Amino acid sequence: MDIKQFESELIQLKSELQSRVSRTHKHIYQKDQPVSANFNEQIKETENDGLVMALEAEGLEEIAQIDRALSRIQDGSFGQCQNCGKAIDEARLEAIPYTSNCIACAS
Repeated sequence: MDIKQFESELIQLKSELQSRVSRTHKHIYQKDQPVSANFNEQIKETENDGLVMALEAEGLEEIAQIDRALSRIQDGSFGQCQNCGKAIDEARLEAIPYTSNCIACAS
């Protein structure tokens, strides 16, 4: 298992997610134009905000998982299931490089 390759992928993924979270945050909280005074227009202008907020929360959680995976790389426990201690299959790490559990424990 090439730990440096996983570390590089995690850092790149984190950067991409931070950019996405920044854009979703701006979409929700820093709109270019104020919300319309007309209630019907407000509904149209904000109808996707709930979805965007969910995407932002999901991105933040994924970033936290990546940070924990990077910490596991640093402490030498990357690739070991945090539940049972067995090795996580490399194919699973390739699919979800920030996973902390083997497939059996995740099921």
